[in-house]
Amino acid sequence: MRVERPNRSTSASSQIISDLWKRWTVKRVGIIGCGVIGTVIAKAVYEGIVNCDELILYDYNQEKAENLRKSLRVEVEVVRSLEEMLRAKPAVIVEAASQQAVKEYLPRILAENVELIVMSVGALLEMDVRSCKIHVPSGAIGGLDAVSSAVLAGIDEVTLTTRKNPQTLDLNNDGEMIAYDGYAEEAVRLFPREMNIAATLALAVRPKKVMVKVISDPKVNRNIHEVKVAWKYGDMLLRFENDPYPDNPKTSALAAWSAIRLLNEVLEKTF
Repeated sequence: MRVERPNRSTSASSQIISDLWKRWTVKRVGIIGCGVIGTVIAKAVYEGIVNCDELILYDYNQEKAENLRKSLRVEVEVVRSLEEMLRAKPAVIVEAASQQAVKEYLPRILAENVELIVMSVGALLEMDVRSCKIHVPSGAIGGLDAVSSAVLAGIDEVTLTTRKNPQTLDLNNDGEMIAYDGYAEEAVRLFPREMNIAATLALAVRPKKVMVKVISDPKVNRNIHEVKVAWKYGDMLLRFENDPYPDNPKTSALAAWSAIRLLNEVLEKTF
């Protein structure tokens, strides 16, 4: 009786085809940073709000990533580095860590042609980078489509006034106080986690400068943002009062949910 030996080349080719097929058909999402926003996005996957097959989690604090994995009943892989995440072939990566993470990881992610959603938007103000693979959520405000449209016609002035409880700004003033008054770029540098909204607005109206006033007010419990735009054919006044997340008062609930909406849009276009 003749026994056929397995064809190694055929076996290897089949494995390659299988890997490629899985890469093209399995929706994988990577999350860098397993804090409040990363957790909210991961739980949106668990609850079926985001149409995703597998999650890849990375946090410099491995315990955070492992704890988040244990709280989810979906396919989750915890990795120990960006390189390990990229080897898992995510369709989209959501950065929810820090400005430093964006500066360090963005070039490598773009080199792999992976879609990237940036939450720490302030980093982009310091980076000379343009790519259709970079996506910025609207964050804690809305109306950016109207503001961006006005930019095309001509904008005269853009101001952002943000009013927050002192605790969210790491301050302890007893009465109302102006914590900052100046350009958006400096506001983002002084308040890297609290003022991503200023960076998002600044990116939308470039090269026009955004004037920012940050008010520390112990009488308020919401994060209040007021955007004023004077443009060629009129004026805009946009006001938002957002509840902070209980687990992290520095984060507005709307910011996390804007990322979830954007993630769904990017996944829909990718697959």
